[in-house]
Amino acid sequence: MWIDRVIELKPRERLVAIKNVSLAEEHLHDHFAADVERGLGAAPVMPGSLMLEGMAQTGGVLVGHAENFAYNVVLAKINRAEISKDATAGDTLRYTAVIERMDAIGATVKGTIHRLRHASVHAAKSSGAAVTDEGWEQIGSVEMMFSHLDNNMGGGGQAGRDYPARNFVFGESFKTLLKSSGY
Repeated sequence: MWIDRVIELKPRERLVAIKNVSLAEEHLHDHFAADVERGLGAAPVMPGSLMLEGMAQTGGVLVGHAENFAYNVVLAKINRAEISKDATAGDTLRYTAVIERMDAIGATVKGTIHRLRHASVHAAKSSGAAVTDEGWEQIGSVEMMFSHLDNNMGGGGQAGRDYPARNFVFGESFKTLLKSSGY
């Protein structure tokens, strides 16, 4: 799971989730480890692919929730993705997914990724500088398509049911995430 909490849910419209980036996450140590021979210190960043996965999970939960998780929803395509800045330990990411179009075969979702650098906000406030939008900065945008697998594989809407449930995102972990977030 690449989201920690849902902070807003407007069914069939919008879902906002957050991810707190922590040095406890092993992938940060590989991106990028110190290189003593070249005199480079560690520069741990969250890989862009994992930020895209967090955005896809946010959009997928929104699409699945719209039909009370009755369909197997899969990410079918990322039409466009742009990430302009890194996220590092101590940052919080905010994923916002908005349904643009939804029908029986799937949905088109637009998403934005914002970053909050807690240390930078604290430093700015300490110096008396103004902090806009409470310190959130947009660092990415994504356009995605999701498929209702059950309605797109032939077989009169039954094809998706032939796949084991473990292949899909809406297991107990995501249901627990929504419940613990109050949704």
